Amino acid sequence: MHDSNRKHVKTRPYILKAMAHPLRLFILAKLFKKPHCVCELAEMIGADISTISKHLSVMKNAGLVGDTKEGTTVYYSFQCDCVMTFISCIENVIIENIKRDKLSLAKTRT
Repeated sequence: MHDSNRKHVKTRPYILKAMAHPLRLFILAKLFKKPHCVCELAEMIGADISTISKHLSVMKNAGLVGDTKEGTTVYYSFQCDCVMTFISCIENVIIENIKRDKLSLAKTRT
């Protein structure tokens, strides 16, 4: 395997891991709609600011979110719109799994 391929193979799981948390997925969905500061996200989620900051840091290091400072407030924003396409794909898999499970259940009842 070439070095460039090896780097891609190692980087993909890092980015996926940065998304692989329910709060991070919630934050990504909110940031996809508009930028938010940590305090707004903490209020929406009902978590402390340090917890939200840690999640944002993980996602920022993975390149999923970026930040801009306005005065003393830092606003986080979505960096890559195609991530929401990926998340939509995951939603489609969930829907298909539910349909399949309902069909299997219906077949076992007959």
